Amino acid sequence: MPTALALSPHLDDAAFSCGGTLATLAASGWRVVMATVFTQSVAEPAGFALACQLDKGLDASVDYMRLRRAEDAAAAAHLGVEVRHLPFREAPHRGYGSAPELFAEVRADDAIVEHLAPAFGALIAETAPDLILAPQAIGGHVDHLQVVAALRRIALDRPMLWWRDFPYTVRQAVPKAPLASAFAGLPVREIVLDAGAQAAKAEACAAYASQLGFQFGGRAGLVERLGAEAGRERFAVEGILSDGCPGFDAAA
Repeated sequence: MPTALALSPHLDDAAFSCGGTLATLAASGWRVVMATVFTQSVAEPAGFALACQLDKGLDASVDYMRLRRAEDAAAAAHLGVEVRHLPFREAPHRGYGSAPELFAEVRADDAIVEHLAPAFGALIAETAPDLILAPQAIGGHVDHLQVVAALRRIALDRPMLWWRDFPYTVRQAVPKAPLASAFAGLPVREIVLDAGAQAAKAEACAAYASQLGFQFGGRAGLVERLGAEAGRERFAVEGILSDGCPGFDAAA
């Protein structure tokens, strides 16, 4: 049984960006592990970190990350994949104090990559994936950038599918892409999802109920955005995809 490992910065990124591909792999007999990096609960959040849950209608007594981990488990059930939750804090708990800061330069004192790289190495050693999926950091969120930076520190000897970060890809006519030059030389592949994979992705995305209003204006907005994608997910390919990777050409 081949294994795919998706490294998701936040509890929703992989499902939003490549959930259909994960469902397709799982339905084709792959073991699929959806590992989310920044999932650690923080007691008594304050300032901008607290505001990030208050603006979603959750009061200060709610363990926001625990709620989101539960949403992630529900999403994974729809996709037919396993979950891993890594114990790292999101950017608002690492000194980023406003929404604009999340999409600006990585802070000089944000040393999270030093911790992510060995954790990713250990996770890859444990799961022994034949394929790794990860973000291109389109949109420029610092957590996405740090995930890519940590992966680049590891000598990866297996194929990579770098996903386009949805919905950042559709929020602006020309989305911010600070790492565009790193992916510009890679071939692009598209997978056309069948009806089952599209339905699984839609249900998985809807499972992140705490995020739907903020990200899409509600479930109807999610359905509209997914419909506009026409059942397609696109990737930059690094390495040679195996013949057993459904929906893609074997040659990269």
